[in-house]
Order: sequence, then C-alpha cells, then structure tokens
Amino acid sequence: MQTFNKTEIDYKNLDGVIFDMDGVVTDTAITHARAWKQLFDEYLKKRAAERCESFRPFDLDSDYRCYVDGIPRYDGVRSFLESRHISLSCGQTTDQIEQETICGLGNRKNKYFLRQLRKGAVTTYDSTVALIKWLRDEGIGTAIISASRNAEEVLKAGGVLGLFDVKVDGVDSDKLSLKGKPEPDIFLEAAKQLEIYPGRAAIVEDSLAGVEAGHRGKFKLVIGVDRTGYGKALKEHGASVVVNDLAEILPRQAVDSNKE
Repeated sequence: MQTFNKTEIDYKNLDGVIFDMDGVVTDTAITHARAWKQLFDEYLKKRAAERCESFRPFDLDSDYRCYVDGIPRYDGVRSFLESRHISLSCGQTTDQIEQETICGLGNRKNKYFLRQLRKGAVTTYDSTVALIKWLRDEGIGTAIISASRNAEEVLKAGGVLGLFDVKVDGVDSDKLSLKGKPEPDIFLEAAKQLEIYPGRAAIVEDSLAGVEAGHRGKFKLVIGVDRTGYGKALKEHGASVVVNDLAEILPRQAVDSNKE
C-alpha cells in the first residue's frame, strides 16, 4: 500500500461510520462525471445550434463538482441547467431518454452511466476496504449511502456489498421521500437504521454537497476525501478533517492486518 501522512482519529468515540459510495469506496466518480459530460455536451451543442448561440461545454471538473456530484440525478440535471439559465419542465420519471425534460435527461444520463459501467469491472479503494473491515472487527457499525439508483449493482460488481450493515441508496430515498444532499436526510436515515446517534457517528464523503450534509446533520466527525484538489472547498463546506486517501486515517492494526 502506498505510504500516506497519518491523521489520528479517535475511533473509541464512534459507534458507526457512514461511507459515501462513488469516489470513497468505489472508483466510479469519474464514470459518473463522464456520463454527465456526454449528456450535457450533447444537449447543449444541439440547443446552441438550434438557437445560433455559442456552445460552452460541460466542465468535467468544476461543473461536475459544483452542480451534480453526490446529489440525486434529477436534482443534478436541474442544478446544472439552472447554472446556465435553462429551464425545462420536470416531466415524469418514466420519460423516454429522447424527451427534453428534467427526467428525460436524467434517464439518458443513467443510460450512459450504465453503458460505461458495464464495459469493465468496478474497482474499489484498498485503503477504504481495509478501514471498513477493521471497523467491523472492532464492532463499529458500517453503512453505505449513495444518491444512485444503481448502487447495489455497483457494490456487487466491486465485491463489497457484504461489508455494510446498512445500505441507503437512491431507490430507498425515493421510497422514503428523503431530500437529497446537501440536506442530511440520507445520512440520518443510515444512522437510524444502524441504531446510532449522529453525535456518535462519522461520515466519509468526497463531494461538497456531502460534507455539507454531514455538517448540517450534526455528525460527530465529517471526513472529506480529496482526490482531486478540492481540499480547501471541502473544509469550507463542513469537513472536520480532509485526507487525500483513507490510508491516512487507518489505525496501525488495520495497516498491519492488510500487510499479512
């Protein structure tokens, strides 16, 4: 395992840790980002041509981080389009991918994501998996959350579905009418299912909306994972601690176990 700086976390004061999926457990954040870019570039180019306007593409870095990362799919469509002063009708979740509605575009994005996902295996972060296994050995509850409706498929493909006591994803959010990030609903629901208090739990997130949700939910610890140079912004949005990789907060026992 690569060597990282160490950050001390007092795990004795935690009853549970709630992990975001994309970019924290599975290396699928870039897959989502590319699917969003394909969707919006396609839509914006067509719109610009019809209106004789200049085409400004979706920025894979800033637009992804600011408007769609970590939030429910349809909210992401609406958020980005509003940033470009574009208003579309909401439509229905059953809208066809050709329909230019919020739901239609969101469904098209999902098609692009699944197409890319199924081209190859889902990889996971070794340090994250090592931490989760150690937490479970120590009797600390583990939960996984995701705004994605495809979370179970992704986790199964990555071979990590069985590492969590609780899973709350986009399908569950719809059923329970949970508000998307930066509202803390999905984290609070995961804590509820783990039967722990937010004040005795940590969340691990890589999105700006996610760390803000953790801060709003009054969780004891909000760990921001900065893989793309947004550490300062993660802090500003509510992260208590920011690391580049979870290897930085792995207890020595987990590191030693991983070497065996």
